[in-house]
Amino acid sequence: MIDTHCHLSDKRLAGQIDAVLKRAQLAGVTRVVTIACEPADWIESTALAGRFENVYCAVGMHPCYLPNTGTPRSSTPIPSREETDRLLTEHLKQTRVVAIGEIGLDRHWDATEPTHKLQLQYFESQLQLATTLDKPVVLHTRSAVDEALNVLANFPNVRAVFHSFTGTVDEAKRIADRGYFIGFTGPVTYKKNDELRSAARDCPIDQMFVETDGPYLSPEPVRAQRINEPAFVVHIAACVAKEKGISLGAFAEATTRNARGFFGL
Repeated sequence: MIDTHCHLSDKRLAGQIDAVLKRAQLAGVTRVVTIACEPADWIESTALAGRFENVYCAVGMHPCYLPNTGTPRSSTPIPSREETDRLLTEHLKQTRVVAIGEIGLDRHWDATEPTHKLQLQYFESQLQLATTLDKPVVLHTRSAVDEALNVLANFPNVRAVFHSFTGTVDEAKRIADRGYFIGFTGPVTYKKNDELRSAARDCPIDQMFVETDGPYLSPEPVRAQRINEPAFVVHIAACVAKEKGISLGAFAEATTRNARGFFGL
Protein backbone atom coordinates (compact mmCIF):
# COMPACT_ATOMS: atom_id res chain seq x y z
CA MET A 1 0.00 0.00 0.00
CA ILE A 2 1.13 3.58 -0.66
CA ASP A 3 0.36 6.69 1.36
CA THR A 4 0.22 9.15 -1.52
CA HIS A 5 0.05 12.30 0.59
CA CYS A 6 1.61 13.15 3.93
CA HIS A 7 3.90 15.85 5.33
CA LEU A 8 6.93 14.10 6.77
CA SER A 9 8.80 17.38 7.12
CA ASP A 10 6.28 18.60 9.69
CA LYS A 11 8.07 18.75 13.02
CA ARG A 12 5.49 16.42 14.57
CA LEU A 13 6.67 13.66 12.23
CA ALA A 14 10.19 14.73 11.32
CA GLY A 15 11.22 14.50 14.97
CA GLN A 16 10.53 10.76 14.95
CA ILE A 17 10.95 9.98 11.26
CA ASP A 18 12.73 6.63 11.62
CA ALA A 19 10.03 5.31 13.96
CA VAL A 20 7.25 6.71 11.74
CA LEU A 21 8.59 4.92 8.67
CA LYS A 22 9.20 1.72 10.61
CA ARG A 23 5.58 1.69 11.80
CA ALA A 24 4.44 2.30 8.23
CA GLN A 25 6.48 -0.65 7.01
CA LEU A 26 5.05 -2.91 9.71
CA ALA A 27 1.54 -1.84 8.67
CA GLY A 28 2.22 -2.82 5.06
CA VAL A 29 2.78 0.69 3.72
CA THR A 30 5.65 0.21 1.30
CA ARG A 31 6.01 3.75 -0.09
CA VAL A 32 5.22 7.28 1.03
CA VAL A 33 4.91 10.49 -0.98
CA THR A 34 5.73 13.48 1.19
CA ILE A 35 4.30 16.80 0.05
CA ALA A 36 6.24 20.08 0.26
CA CYS A 37 4.26 23.32 0.21
CA GLU A 38 6.74 26.23 0.13
CA PRO A 39 10.46 26.86 -0.54
CA ALA A 40 11.91 25.94 2.86
CA ASP A 41 9.76 22.80 2.86
CA TRP A 42 11.02 21.84 -0.61
CA ILE A 43 14.56 21.62 0.73
CA GLU A 44 13.62 19.59 3.81
CA SER A 45 11.33 17.21 1.96
CA THR A 46 13.68 16.47 -0.93
CA ALA A 47 16.37 15.73 1.64
CA LEU A 48 14.06 13.18 3.29
CA ALA A 49 13.34 11.59 -0.09
CA GLY A 50 17.06 11.31 -0.70
CA ARG A 51 17.64 9.72 2.69
CA PHE A 52 14.97 7.01 2.64
CA GLU A 53 14.55 4.64 -0.29
CA ASN A 54 10.78 4.26 0.27
CA VAL A 55 10.08 8.03 0.38
CA TYR A 56 9.27 10.17 -2.64
CA CYS A 57 8.45 13.86 -2.80
CA ALA A 58 6.20 16.42 -4.47
CA VAL A 59 7.03 20.14 -4.48
CA GLY A 60 4.68 23.04 -5.08
CA MET A 61 3.40 26.39 -3.85
CA HIS A 62 0.35 25.74 -1.68
CA PRO A 63 -2.31 28.47 -2.09
CA CYS A 64 -2.52 29.05 1.68
CA TYR A 65 1.21 29.83 1.85
CA LEU A 66 0.90 32.83 -0.43
CA PRO A 67 0.93 36.29 1.16
CA ASN A 68 -2.35 38.13 1.77
CA THR A 69 -4.42 34.96 1.63
CA GLY A 70 -6.24 35.22 4.93
CA THR A 71 -4.04 32.74 6.79
CA PRO A 72 -0.56 32.81 5.22
CA ARG A 73 1.32 29.87 6.70
CA SER A 74 4.82 30.59 5.47
CA SER A 75 7.21 32.36 7.79
CA THR A 76 9.67 33.06 4.96
CA PRO A 77 9.32 35.34 1.92
CA ILE A 78 7.52 33.78 -1.04
CA PRO A 79 9.27 34.13 -4.41
CA SER A 80 7.63 35.60 -7.48
CA ARG A 81 5.85 33.30 -9.88
CA GLU A 82 8.84 33.36 -12.23
CA GLU A 83 11.27 32.56 -9.44
CA THR A 84 8.92 29.90 -8.09
CA ASP A 85 8.87 28.17 -11.46
CA ARG A 86 12.67 28.37 -11.71
CA LEU A 87 13.16 26.88 -8.24
CA LEU A 88 10.56 24.17 -8.82
CA THR A 89 12.20 23.23 -12.09
CA GLU A 90 15.51 22.73 -10.29
CA HIS A 91 13.94 20.55 -7.61
CA LEU A 92 12.00 18.54 -10.18
CA LYS A 93 15.27 17.45 -11.79
CA GLN A 94 15.82 15.17 -8.81
CA THR A 95 14.73 11.63 -9.59
CA ARG A 96 12.77 11.17 -6.36
CA VAL A 97 10.70 14.31 -6.87
CA VAL A 98 7.72 12.84 -8.67
CA ALA A 99 5.04 15.57 -8.86
CA ILE A 100 4.15 19.23 -8.51
CA GLY A 101 2.07 19.86 -5.43
CA GLU A 102 0.42 20.73 -3.31
CA ILE A 103 -1.00 23.45 -5.54
CA GLY A 104 -4.44 24.83 -6.27
CA LEU A 105 -7.11 27.12 -4.88
CA ASP A 106 -8.54 27.71 -1.42
CA ARG A 107 -11.77 29.68 -1.14
CA HIS A 108 -12.49 28.66 2.45
CA TRP A 109 -10.32 31.13 4.33
CA ASP A 110 -10.37 34.17 2.07
CA ALA A 111 -12.42 34.52 -1.10
CA THR A 112 -11.66 38.20 -1.72
CA GLU A 113 -10.63 39.38 -5.17
CA PRO A 114 -6.92 40.07 -4.42
CA THR A 115 -6.52 36.62 -2.90
CA HIS A 116 -8.46 35.03 -5.75
CA LYS A 117 -6.24 36.69 -8.35
CA LEU A 118 -2.96 35.77 -6.64
CA GLN A 119 -3.90 32.14 -6.09
CA LEU A 120 -5.10 31.81 -9.65
CA GLN A 121 -1.87 33.25 -11.05
CA TYR A 122 0.34 30.81 -9.14
CA PHE A 123 -1.99 27.90 -9.90
CA GLU A 124 -2.00 28.52 -13.64
CA SER A 125 1.74 29.08 -13.70
CA GLN A 126 2.40 25.75 -11.99
CA LEU A 127 -0.04 23.94 -14.27
CA GLN A 128 1.88 25.32 -17.23
CA LEU A 129 5.08 24.06 -15.65
CA ALA A 130 3.49 20.63 -15.21
CA THR A 131 2.57 20.65 -18.89
CA THR A 132 6.08 21.65 -19.93
CA LEU A 133 7.83 19.10 -17.71
CA ASP A 134 5.18 16.36 -18.09
CA LYS A 135 4.69 16.05 -14.34
CA PRO A 136 1.48 15.10 -12.50
CA VAL A 137 -0.02 17.57 -10.02
CA VAL A 138 -1.41 17.20 -6.50
CA LEU A 139 -4.33 19.58 -6.00
CA HIS A 140 -5.68 21.46 -3.00
CA THR A 141 -9.21 22.61 -3.91
CA ARG A 142 -10.97 23.53 -0.69
CA SER A 143 -14.34 25.11 -1.54
CA ALA A 144 -13.08 25.39 -5.13
CA VAL A 145 -13.67 22.10 -6.96
CA ASP A 146 -15.69 23.55 -9.83
CA GLU A 147 -13.33 26.48 -10.26
CA ALA A 148 -10.33 24.14 -10.34
CA LEU A 149 -12.02 21.99 -12.98
CA ASN A 150 -12.62 25.10 -15.09
CA VAL A 151 -8.95 26.09 -14.84
CA LEU A 152 -7.77 22.56 -15.63
CA ALA A 153 -9.78 22.63 -18.85
CA ASN A 154 -7.12 25.00 -20.18
CA PHE A 155 -4.40 22.43 -19.45
CA PRO A 156 -5.77 19.24 -21.02
CA ASN A 157 -2.55 17.23 -20.78
CA VAL A 158 -2.11 17.62 -17.03
CA ARG A 159 -2.62 14.53 -14.88
CA ALA A 160 -4.11 15.49 -11.53
CA VAL A 161 -5.28 14.11 -8.21
CA PHE A 162 -7.82 16.01 -6.12
CA HIS A 163 -6.20 15.55 -2.73
CA SER A 164 -8.19 14.98 0.47
CA PHE A 165 -11.53 15.06 -1.26
CA THR A 166 -14.38 15.99 1.10
CA GLY A 167 -16.99 17.14 -1.41
CA THR A 168 -20.26 15.81 -2.73
CA VAL A 169 -21.14 12.76 -4.78
CA ASP A 170 -21.82 15.03 -7.74
CA GLU A 171 -18.44 16.78 -7.44
CA ALA A 172 -16.66 13.43 -7.27
CA LYS A 173 -18.48 12.30 -10.40
CA ARG A 174 -17.45 15.43 -12.30
CA ILE A 175 -13.84 14.91 -11.29
CA ALA A 176 -13.85 11.25 -12.27
CA ASP A 177 -15.67 11.92 -15.54
CA ARG A 178 -12.80 14.23 -16.50
CA GLY A 179 -10.32 11.41 -15.91
CA TYR A 180 -8.70 12.79 -12.77
CA PHE A 181 -7.87 10.89 -9.60
CA ILE A 182 -9.43 11.40 -6.18
CA GLY A 183 -7.57 11.03 -2.89
CA PHE A 184 -9.52 9.97 0.19
CA THR A 185 -8.27 10.80 3.68
CA GLY A 186 -9.38 10.39 7.30
CA PRO A 187 -12.72 12.22 6.98
CA VAL A 188 -14.12 9.34 4.90
CA THR A 189 -14.02 7.27 8.11
CA TYR A 190 -15.88 9.82 10.25
CA LYS A 191 -19.31 8.79 11.48
CA LYS A 192 -21.28 11.71 10.05
CA ASN A 193 -19.72 11.67 6.56
CA ASP A 194 -22.21 9.38 4.83
CA GLU A 195 -22.18 11.36 1.58
CA LEU A 196 -18.39 11.24 1.43
CA ARG A 197 -18.52 7.46 1.81
CA SER A 198 -21.11 7.38 -0.96
CA ALA A 199 -18.71 9.34 -3.17
CA ALA A 200 -15.96 6.83 -2.39
CA ARG A 201 -18.30 3.93 -3.10
CA ASP A 202 -19.22 5.34 -6.52
CA CYS A 203 -15.71 6.45 -7.53
CA PRO A 204 -14.07 4.16 -10.13
CA ILE A 205 -11.50 2.07 -8.33
CA ASP A 206 -8.87 2.79 -10.97
CA GLN A 207 -9.09 6.53 -10.14
CA MET A 208 -8.64 6.34 -6.38
CA PHE A 209 -5.82 6.96 -3.94
CA VAL A 210 -5.72 6.64 -0.15
CA GLU A 211 -3.84 9.30 1.79
CA THR A 212 -3.25 10.26 5.39
CA ASP A 213 -2.35 13.95 5.01
CA GLY A 214 -0.38 13.23 8.18
CA PRO A 215 0.06 14.74 10.68
CA TYR A 216 -3.46 16.04 10.00
CA LEU A 217 -6.86 14.29 9.81
CA SER A 218 -6.31 11.12 11.82
CA PRO A 219 -8.88 8.49 10.78
CA GLU A 220 -11.13 6.36 12.91
CA PRO A 221 -10.42 4.31 14.99
CA VAL A 222 -7.34 6.37 15.96
CA ARG A 223 -8.94 9.79 15.57
CA ALA A 224 -8.30 10.60 19.22
CA GLN A 225 -4.59 10.22 18.46
CA ARG A 226 -3.95 13.76 17.27
CA ILE A 227 -0.84 12.98 15.21
CA ASN A 228 -1.67 11.15 11.99
CA GLU A 229 1.04 9.15 10.20
CA PRO A 230 1.45 6.91 7.13
CA ALA A 231 0.77 3.66 9.02
CA PHE A 232 -2.80 4.81 9.55
CA VAL A 233 -3.59 4.82 5.84
CA VAL A 234 -4.65 1.19 6.29
CA HIS A 235 -7.69 2.38 8.28
CA ILE A 236 -8.77 4.61 5.41
CA ALA A 237 -8.26 1.80 2.94
CA ALA A 238 -10.27 -0.62 5.08
CA CYS A 239 -13.17 1.82 5.32
CA VAL A 240 -13.33 2.45 1.57
CA ALA A 241 -12.85 -1.23 0.72
CA LYS A 242 -15.83 -2.05 2.93
CA GLU A 243 -17.95 0.58 1.17
CA LYS A 244 -17.01 -0.87 -2.21
CA GLY A 245 -17.69 -4.42 -1.07
CA ILE A 246 -14.24 -5.78 -1.82
CA SER A 247 -11.42 -7.16 0.28
CA LEU A 248 -8.80 -4.89 1.77
CA GLY A 249 -6.16 -6.80 -0.17
CA ALA A 250 -7.88 -6.24 -3.51
CA PHE A 251 -8.41 -2.56 -2.75
CA ALA A 252 -4.81 -2.10 -1.61
CA GLU A 253 -3.56 -3.75 -4.77
CA ALA A 254 -5.67 -1.47 -6.97
CA THR A 255 -4.75 1.78 -5.25
CA THR A 256 -1.07 0.82 -5.16
CA ARG A 257 -1.19 0.20 -8.89
CA ASN A 258 -2.89 3.55 -9.40
CA ALA A 259 -0.27 5.41 -7.39
CA ARG A 260 2.67 3.70 -9.06
CA GLY A 261 1.34 4.59 -12.48
CA PHE A 262 0.41 8.17 -11.62
CA PHE A 263 3.68 9.07 -9.89
CA GLY A 264 5.92 6.81 -11.96
CA LEU A 265 7.18 4.94 -8.90
